[in-house]
Amino acid sequence: MAVLISGRGTNLRALIDSCHSAENPANIVRVISNEPKAPGLLLADEKGITTSTIDHRNFSDRGAFESELIEKLEVAETDLVCLAGFMRLLTPIFVNHWRDRLINVHPSLLPAFKGLHTHRRVLELGARFTGCTVHFVRPDMDDGPIIVQAVTAVHPDDTEETLSERVLLLEHRCYPLALRWIADRKVHVIDERVAIDNTDTDKVWFVNPKTYE
Repeated sequence: MAVLISGRGTNLRALIDSCHSAENPANIVRVISNEPKAPGLLLADEKGITTSTIDHRNFSDRGAFESELIEKLEVAETDLVCLAGFMRLLTPIFVNHWRDRLINVHPSLLPAFKGLHTHRRVLELGARFTGCTVHFVRPDMDDGPIIVQAVTAVHPDDTEETLSERVLLLEHRCYPLALRWIADRKVHVIDERVAIDNTDTDKVWFVNPKTYE
């Protein structure tokens, strides 16, 4: 697998830690950032993972940028691409090239609250619950077959910051779990819905309920 990032790499860290577990057969072959100074690159370097920077500003258009990105991914013999805070919209050409081999984590219970400023909108609309979603990527923004979701209550005194921190904890559980299921070949996309073979789904929600209340 390869991980695409743009920033600090908190989900990248969770994926790296998961890949060091005996339970997860996945292996990170490359971390690529479109931002040369992304802190996540330093994290990957510290862990001995090959990194690359492809600055989108150096290309005339999205197509040229994505062609370089595809080349780097294929040279690394990538089977699966994980978006982890990658702040670039990808064209249908790129998404379809990696169809059912491209996954993302989004900080809401999709299909609700697609796009940016998720936690602000959750609070503004008075939602009682929110969470995160790991899904296969499709050309439409924040769309695609859902692999796993996790839920947290929205507290009356929540701010964007406190809600973001709590949802991020869920992301750090769900993303590695989805990756492990895929690496174990338990995940299948059938008629744009995900089927999962013999999972331990029931365990993830109750690992530490107090953490996610």
